[in-house]
Amino acid sequence: MIPVLLIVIPLVSGLLAFLIKQEKSAKVWALLTSLVTMVVTILGIAVLHKPEYLQTNVPWLPNLGSSFSVTMDGMSKLLCLLTGIAYPGILIATWNTSYKNAHQFFALMLLMQTGLMGVFVASDALLFYFFWELALIPAYFLCSIWGGERRIAVTFKFFIYTFVGSLLMLIGIIWVYFHTTDHSFAMSSFYKVNLPGNTQGWLFWLFFLAFAIKIPLFPFHTWQPDTYEQSPTAVTMVLSGIMVKMGVFGILRWLAPVLPVGLWGWGDTAATLCVVGMLYASFVAMQQDDLKRLIAYSSIAHMGLMGLAIFVTSAVGIQGVMVQMFNHGINIIGLWIVVELIERQFGTRKMSELGGLAQKAPSLSIMLVVVSLANVALPLTNAFIGEFMMFNGVFGSKSSNYHYIFTVVGGISIILSAIYTLNMIQKVLYGNTSSLTANARDIRFNEKFVLAVLLIGIVVMGVYPKPMIEATRHAVDAIYSKMFIKLP
Repeated sequence: MIPVLLIVIPLVSGLLAFLIKQEKSAKVWALLTSLVTMVVTILGIAVLHKPEYLQTNVPWLPNLGSSFSVTMDGMSKLLCLLTGIAYPGILIATWNTSYKNAHQFFALMLLMQTGLMGVFVASDALLFYFFWELALIPAYFLCSIWGGERRIAVTFKFFIYTFVGSLLMLIGIIWVYFHTTDHSFAMSSFYKVNLPGNTQGWLFWLFFLAFAIKIPLFPFHTWQPDTYEQSPTAVTMVLSGIMVKMGVFGILRWLAPVLPVGLWGWGDTAATLCVVGMLYASFVAMQQDDLKRLIAYSSIAHMGLMGLAIFVTSAVGIQGVMVQMFNHGINIIGLWIVVELIERQFGTRKMSELGGLAQKAPSLSIMLVVVSLANVALPLTNAFIGEFMMFNGVFGSKSSNYHYIFTVVGGISIILSAIYTLNMIQKVLYGNTSSLTANARDIRFNEKFVLAVLLIGIVVMGVYPKPMIEATRHAVDAIYSKMFIKLP
């Protein structure tokens, strides 16, 4: 029941939003319905958490062996919670931003939430693919209609990358489907498939490329910085805070348990791409003057660490990834909110044109410092426990021949992230004010409220991460056990 509601509520509210022509009314409708979705998500996690409330399986395409099968395990709960609480926060933080044809903008935002929720709860491969595409289609229109000056070229590049990845994944899904014993798209049937090692090897790349493009991992990342830069900031928050988690989720849900031999065979290769991407993105981030592009490359580095922790096949590392998906989403959305506030007030995202904001906007400055330090995993912030578990998993991996090298290179990337983050704080907040920041004002109440809630969450989850660790324990055990299926 709960997973169905998480899909139906944003779907129906998104379709109805097309009929609400007045901008303020459409905005209020989107916020209220997103709050309802958030409440339902919390109810499913904290109150109605018995299996009968968290699973639904009804016929959908019976002739094809596909059903409308949705469920929520520990990993799904965290990602649904992230999606549920992020949307109201994004809408409140960008409340003062105006959009042309606002009803269409908010309708597409809600339809994108429908796809995201569907991806995270689907336990049928064909249904998963359906929601995967449903999440992407609104994103194309949001970027191409409400984006910046280069939005058409950037969105076309985004479309080509994701379309090719989706097509490869569909081919892989169909191939596995034909090798199930009962010709079913059910996740349980996929998990029972026992393909030869060489077949798993090439199938691995069909799934991996789709998920690597979405995360994105090096060298499939080139669509991301431009897309983040040109998209409306509210859309960028969803793309970087939630949508990129679809790729990591896909690896853990559909690649690792279904193709374990392919993962073992190509794990070191994929892990190498991850660490190269971490270093590359970190060095590029150090050269950026545009805040959006700096955060975009920072996100590539952090997502690369998640990929690395998966491909060295360590249980503690995989659990760290599940925890970090949630925490990274909170932190990166917080950073985007601050960037949106700066750009809206000063009309620029360039650090060289800012400075001295700590003197004029102390609340904004405190928010930026805390969220930035959380993003580099400072102890007692939420990201620390996830990164610690991931590095622990990489260092102690028994399946990778290069885990010590991966640990060292990953550690260098973390040091670099501290360098460019502290440099950003120094340039934006300290020093003399510029001509733009001389008359700066502090942030409004609604903006303070959203950021304060995020900051409280950052500290609470950093001090007491046990609920997230407990919530993901069974999901980790289930996935890790499937990664050791014997060859036929």
